[in-house]
Amino acid sequence: MTTTAPRPFGRTLCAMITPFTPAGALDLDAARAHAARLVAEGCDGLVLNGTTGESPTTSDAEKSDLLRAVRAEVGDGVPLLSGVGSADTAHAVRLAREAEEAGADGLLTVPPYYSRPPQAAVETYFLRIAEATGVPLMLYDIPGRTGVRIEPATLLRLADHPRIVAVKDCAYDLLGSTKVLARTSLAYYSGCEELNLPLYALGGAGYVSTVANVAPRQMRAPLDAFDAGRTGEAARLNGLTVRLAELMMASGLPGTVTAKALLDAGPVREPLQPAGRGAVDGLRAAYEELLLGGLD
Repeated sequence: MTTTAPRPFGRTLCAMITPFTPAGALDLDAARAHAARLVAEGCDGLVLNGTTGESPTTSDAEKSDLLRAVRAEVGDGVPLLSGVGSADTAHAVRLAREAEEAGADGLLTVPPYYSRPPQAAVETYFLRIAEATGVPLMLYDIPGRTGVRIEPATLLRLADHPRIVAVKDCAYDLLGSTKVLARTSLAYYSGCEELNLPLYALGGAGYVSTVANVAPRQMRAPLDAFDAGRTGEAARLNGLTVRLAELMMASGLPGTVTAKALLDAGPVREPLQPAGRGAVDGLRAAYEELLLGGLD
């Protein structure tokens, strides 16, 4: 039952945190170690400098330094994507070129946020980035964060560009996603853990997961079972991840905060604040429950 969907960046990707030292500086040694662990435990690729990586608070130079350090650690065989979205098209283009120079295999880009441009402007923005480098793009449809949707009709047009190859789907619109999947060769990656398995069953390519920072093997297991034709087992394994995913991603705290709390991966940068003791205790209990569920 292995899906035949295109997988330009692999199947199981982690939206990687950015470790910082206790003083708040970029911790490249910790980043290299974390990246190596993620790959060893089943992540096909890594997405750096996304929101989970605290990209709003890292400088352009830090983004490039992080990408180079992780590339040196994991080698050329692991796809690395770098977040390059911006509210400013010129800045997004500059980030794209810097990411390509630093060794990115792909670019993850959101629509221009907050200004809420119309769809024609969104389309032009993505085309500007796509034309700026030779690196393929994964478009990130997450209107709850950006304030603007990448409408299915817009995706159908953008799919004609040879370097626009994938979508990270966090729009909560399976009907719209199914329409685009049916009419294009775009690779759809779930950006919402609760939809990893459903979207995969509809022909998705896999996922880009924040929870995978903490539980890479557990997040991968349902897809492995589905590919082996064990759909009942896939559903069972997917159900085991629900409590942790809900606490990490839908409890009122950003996924960056909850992932770092479980990993003891250094501080978050303000305006984010660390998780409180009660939240940490709940996260650890859910994580232990997941480990006891049949896949440690």
